[in-house]
Amino acid sequence: MIFIFMDTETLQRDHFNQLITAYEKHYDDKYSRQYREKFINQYLFRGIDLCKKNVLEGMCGSGQTTEYLLDKGADVTCLDISGRALDILKSRFKTVKVLKASIKKTGLNKDMFDCVVMVGGLHHVHPDINQAIDETYRLLKPGGYLCFFEPHQGSWPDAVRKFWYKRDRYFASNERSIDIQGLKKIYKNKFSFKKEYYSGNLAYIFVYNSLIIRAPRWLKAAYSSIFLKLESLLRVFQGKRFSCFVICQWQKK
Repeated sequence: MIFIFMDTETLQRDHFNQLITAYEKHYDDKYSRQYREKFINQYLFRGIDLCKKNVLEGMCGSGQTTEYLLDKGADVTCLDISGRALDILKSRFKTVKVLKASIKKTGLNKDMFDCVVMVGGLHHVHPDINQAIDETYRLLKPGGYLCFFEPHQGSWPDAVRKFWYKRDRYFASNERSIDIQGLKKIYKNKFSFKKEYYSGNLAYIFVYNSLIIRAPRWLKAAYSSIFLKLESLLRVFQGKRFSCFVICQWQKK
């Protein structure tokens, strides 16, 4: 019997390359765009002036956050390990700098960026999250921001997620949610923890993650406006334990 062991980045790259066509249809349609605009981007960058700032979009995929950054006047560098994703991104955004590299070892000079942003990327790099954060720390200028959006440990949705991850082919074997409190203990001497915002309920599941629940696109179009409204109503009551994700802003000391 022959066993083939694959490092996590190769696993994730090959996994994403297989899903990218379906991913584009669901995560880049107008309803998922509405979700990001209303419930992710405005909290992820709240209080940060991006105009004329050097921003690294780590694990950028095909550029679901890139347009927002460009609209805010940022000078954007996009990084990913998937060549297929970067080809799509380059066809959309002609002015951005693109780098095919690992977020764990970018090869870039230190103190280059005013902001590093990662949207749903860190939970894909287990067990090497610390290595990824160490690299973002190296890349950030003093006072620069690390902004990230991830599923978090310790919530009721995470209990469901753990069960689902093990059984769904849309998730690679190394994926799991982020231990925010554990990371804060490790990095308390390197970062100031400026903001921590917990949210995500019905629209996060049924609109933003329509690919995961296998929602037909016609059905998503029918229910999205309702769930987007319900998300706004419910998020003020749900708290950390009932939230699907966390948004963090960390500032380099």
